[in-house]
Amino acid sequence: MKADLPLHSTGVLLLHTGSNNAGRPSMGAWSHYGLGSDNRNLPGFVVLNHGVVPCGGLENYSNGFLPARHQATMFAVDGPPVRNLLPADKNVQVQLSKLALLKGRDRAFSQSLGGDDAIDSAIRNYELAFRMQSMIPEILDLSEETRATQADYAVDSKVKSQSLFGIQCLRARRLVESGVRFVEITCAPGNANGTWDQHSNLKKGHEKNSLDTDQSITALIKDLKARGMLDETLVVWAGEFGRTPHATGSDGRDHHPEGFTIWMAGGGVKGGTVFGETDEFGMHAVENVTTIHDMHATMLHLVGLDHEKLVFRFGGRDMSLTDVHGRVVHEVLA
Repeated sequence: MKADLPLHSTGVLLLHTGSNNAGRPSMGAWSHYGLGSDNRNLPGFVVLNHGVVPCGGLENYSNGFLPARHQATMFAVDGPPVRNLLPADKNVQVQLSKLALLKGRDRAFSQSLGGDDAIDSAIRNYELAFRMQSMIPEILDLSEETRATQADYAVDSKVKSQSLFGIQCLRARRLVESGVRFVEITCAPGNANGTWDQHSNLKKGHEKNSLDTDQSITALIKDLKARGMLDETLVVWAGEFGRTPHATGSDGRDHHPEGFTIWMAGGGVKGGTVFGETDEFGMHAVENVTTIHDMHATMLHLVGLDHEKLVFRFGGRDMSLTDVHGRVVHEVLA
């Protein structure tokens, strides 16, 4: 893989939106725009995280210029997943009356403006939140899973960061199983840019990262396969760039977009395939160089979308996740 710049803010934006600049839709928003939702009682694009705003800001999860209904819904991992989801008043008729009153006022306001996407999307979000009350608590309640499954995902780990990542992976499976199209999970935060930004103590830090993630992500793939879901579920493990092959500072590595690795599983990917190669020093990608745009084009292809045809008219031209770039990497397809 090869990215553009060795900066977290622009790199994370490029990874999520296909652009180094803010204001573009996230790939999750594009997926929801192209595929819709399989369950009207759930959001189509969910981000599971630890309440930490990523480098580049919440633009990474934004709908950009797409209609606002395509933006991400964020669920917390530690503590209540969704705040204020369950109202103090349990009377359904009272809730419906309040919802109708709010919808009427918002609709009148939107019409007074000649139609407003943000207000119309807010109306839909209120209605979705009402419907979510009956499903989200049950879906995110892992007590329904067997002890063996929870152990496989390391949910019961005494290492909190490992347990939290396992909770994300297991909730992601349950969300996808229930019809959510796109789910993003994140590693537990450490320093300002996350625990993978090892400018020092890399060996110790990455040993900890491996402990936190290896068991749970492996369990997710095995679980999806056992349930017959893996062929229809694309799993992507990726970051905005890699690290230099040479040491910097105190056993650390610097940012390095010139040659790094991501992996994919399921969803039509050819298992056991390695594509691309760096030079002998691991410094530069030199053979079958793949860009973030190529990755996006391939991801969309694997979920049944053509990156050149999935467009939205904005600013006088048809916009897309890959813009004028990107090719489907057919060499990694089954």
